[in-house]
Amino acid sequence: MKIQSLLPKMNNLFLLLFCFAIAPNNAAQAQSLTDKIDALIAEQYRPNEPGVAVLVQQNGKVLFEKAYGMADLELGVKMQPDHILRLGSITKQFTAVAMLMLVQEGKVKLTDDLTKYLPDYPTGGRKISIAQLLDHTSGIKSYTDMEDFPKIWRNDMTLTELIDHFKNEPFDFEPGEKWEYNNSAYILAGAVIVQASGMSYADFIEKRIFEPLGMTDSYYDVADRVIPRRIHGYGRGDKEGTFSNAPYLSMTLPYAAGSLMSTVADLGKWDEALYTEKLVKKDLLKLAWTPNKLNNGAMTHYGYGWAIDQVDGHEFIYHSGGIHGFLTNGIRVPDAHLYVIALSNNNANGPSELTYKIAQTVLSITNEELKPIEMAAKQLADYVGVYELDSPDHWRHITLEGNQLYSQRAGSQRFEVFPYGKDRFYFKDYPTRLQFQRNKAGKVTSLIAMQPMPFGTDDVYSRTDKDKPTEKATVSVPQSLLDSYAGTYNLFPNFDLTIRTRDGKLYAQATEQPEFELFAESERRFFLKVVDAQVDFLPAVDGVVKELVLHQGGQDMTGTRK
Repeated sequence: MKIQSLLPKMNNLFLLLFCFAIAPNNAAQAQSLTDKIDALIAEQYRPNEPGVAVLVQQNGKVLFEKAYGMADLELGVKMQPDHILRLGSITKQFTAVAMLMLVQEGKVKLTDDLTKYLPDYPTGGRKISIAQLLDHTSGIKSYTDMEDFPKIWRNDMTLTELIDHFKNEPFDFEPGEKWEYNNSAYILAGAVIVQASGMSYADFIEKRIFEPLGMTDSYYDVADRVIPRRIHGYGRGDKEGTFSNAPYLSMTLPYAAGSLMSTVADLGKWDEALYTEKLVKKDLLKLAWTPNKLNNGAMTHYGYGWAIDQVDGHEFIYHSGGIHGFLTNGIRVPDAHLYVIALSNNNANGPSELTYKIAQTVLSITNEELKPIEMAAKQLADYVGVYELDSPDHWRHITLEGNQLYSQRAGSQRFEVFPYGKDRFYFKDYPTRLQFQRNKAGKVTSLIAMQPMPFGTDDVYSRTDKDKPTEKATVSVPQSLLDSYAGTYNLFPNFDLTIRTRDGKLYAQATEQPEFELFAESERRFFLKVVDAQVDFLPAVDGVVKELVLHQGGQDMTGTRK
């Protein structure tokens, strides 16, 4: 349900490269626009593989609606635009609006304490507001991050049983102190909706939202319910180029965090209704699209059920979803009255980058702001230094050679950065942008590393007086040992880490990600330079290395050789 997924945080393992498309935007060239969108999608989704349904809607009119690939590999059924797919975490925006409907009716206040509705929930004396459930700042442990989560995938649970499964876990942080994507919080939000409305969550969504909006092909997913045109989800198979049926997931588990299903056309109705007051008054609904603040005043990129960011001069309001066998993404651009939604039954080929490209194509974004400007070496020298994020181990080093500025993160390579505005820099081949901040005296004191369409907070690095930290030392590993590590290791359903050896070097490629080199700290431990991650290969069993452990983002994830 984070890229926003019901799966653990593996979908964001490596850096996703966003490409920029340029397209005309006038009525005389409407067919050309259609052709450009068609080409973007056809390039990514092949006819004989699990596919995608896409809708592009502007000013309430459909500009583009088409499906690609297969809905059912076993029956040979092609994907159609009216097929019904699981939404994953796009569900969260429906949960958020449902809550705002109850706020409007006076049955809930966003400032209410969670225990007003769930008096037995063990908060340890902490006050957790309803707003903090919706904006991912509660600090409650997300049940999809718990080690035993894969073990309960097939278990049908009541709402009480599901809450009991995570309620006694230690808090990750105090409410409001940090932003951390949280599926448990949306389970609790669903429970609040039940208590405040007197209806089940499924009934509230279907009767209070789907029916009034004419969303006749949208449902709360129930496994034994017969739903015409509902299709299956797929993941990557054991061999390259093959696919497998997605593992079974009891849809009692995603609940208000990810259990809805729909069509692209129905989601077009949903988005169009958000420009009206059919469900919620505009002033109240605007809260869902307003970035929230942490206790320390830092801004997040998340409201209630949607993320928000300024992208190329436009406000993008967006959310993605990932659930067994399905990946989804939707972007709304209010100032252009534009909506792009893509639903895929291919868990090995997500549409997030695709929807971004389509939105840029429709908006004729040419990224002219990224043209480098002239800046003297004396001016560039202002930025040189070591900047720390949250600890001495997370640093970014800015250096200057001649008239060229460089940026290097801990454990990463050095990259050129180019000025495109005052205190603003960009990377040639990466979407990250750097914005330096100054104090009242004009001295550079920090930098912000900004990603396109982020979910949480920006990375703010504080300038230090330290020398550049020592780089990790690398060692030489025998070729025979490198060869023994080569293979494909499964970390989660539909998510593999493929290890290859080439020219005396080791490389890793995660599902749906580019290939990156691994560098040896020891004969068994390797690290990446593009992200802060390490890989340990466990000792061989019966002469074969059968497991590795990926360390990233505070998690230790075991991969088993396929």
